[in-house]
Amino acid sequence: MRFLVLGSVLLLALSQNAHAFLEDKEARKKITENQTQNQTAFDELRKNQQALEERVAAIEAIVKGRGLLDLLSQVEQLNQELSRVKGELEVATHNIANTQQRQRDLYADTDTRLRQLEGAASQAPAGDEAAESEVSAEEAAEFDAAMALVKASRHREAFDALNKYIQAHPASPRLPDAQYALGYAQFSLKNYKAAIATQEKLIQQFPDHAKAPDAMFNIANSQIQLSDVEGAKKTLRILLGQYPKSAVAPNAQQRLKVLESIKSR
Repeated sequence: MRFLVLGSVLLLALSQNAHAFLEDKEARKKITENQTQNQTAFDELRKNQQALEERVAAIEAIVKGRGLLDLLSQVEQLNQELSRVKGELEVATHNIANTQQRQRDLYADTDTRLRQLEGAASQAPAGDEAAESEVSAEEAAEFDAAMALVKASRHREAFDALNKYIQAHPASPRLPDAQYALGYAQFSLKNYKAAIATQEKLIQQFPDHAKAPDAMFNIANSQIQLSDVEGAKKTLRILLGQYPKSAVAPNAQQRLKVLESIKSR
C-alpha cells in the first residue's frame, strides 16, 4: 500500500515537472522570437540612421565646399545686374522720348515761323479764273461755295464740299484746283498722309498745271508734320528742280535751307 502511494506521488511529481518543462520551453521560444524581431527592428533603425548620417555628411560637404553658397552668390549678382540694366533701359527710353519730343517741337516751331514769313495768302488755294467761262453756272456756284469755306478756315465743311464737288465733276477743268484745295483742307485737319496722297494724285494727273508746284510744296509740309525731314528735303529739291520759276519756289528754297540747317545742329 505504501508503495502504491509512493508511486502515485512520484508520477504526480514527474507529471508536474514535465508540464513545467514544456512551459519553460515555450517561454524560451517566445523570448527567442522577440529577440529576433527586436534585432531586425534594431538593424532597420541602424540602416536609417546610417542613411541620414550619409545625407548630412553630403550636405556638410556641399556647404564646406561653398558650392551652394557660390551658387546663391551668383544668383544675387545676376539679380543686381538685371536691376541695373532695367534702370539704364528706363533712363534711355526716357531720353529717347524727350529727344523725339524736342524734335517735334523744333519742326513745329520751324513750320510756324516759315508760315509767318510766307504769309497766309501764299498757302490759301485760289480758283483758276481762266476756267470761269468753261463751266456751268451751277458747277461754278458749287466750286465758289467750297472755296469760300476754305478761305474762311472752315476746313471740315470745305473738305466735305470739295469731296462732293470732285465726285460730281470728275472731268471739270477746275478739278486740279479742287484737288489742291482738298489736299490743303486735309492738311489743315492734320490728316497729313491723306493730304500727301491727294496732292500726289494731282501731280500725276496734271504735272504741268499751275497748282502742281503748290501741291508738291504742300506734300513737303505734310512730311515735316510727320517728322519725315529727309523726305521733305527730297520733295523740296524735286520741286526746285522741276519748277524753278514757280511762284512757290522762293518759299521752297527758304524752307529747304532751314531744314538743312536743322541737321547741322
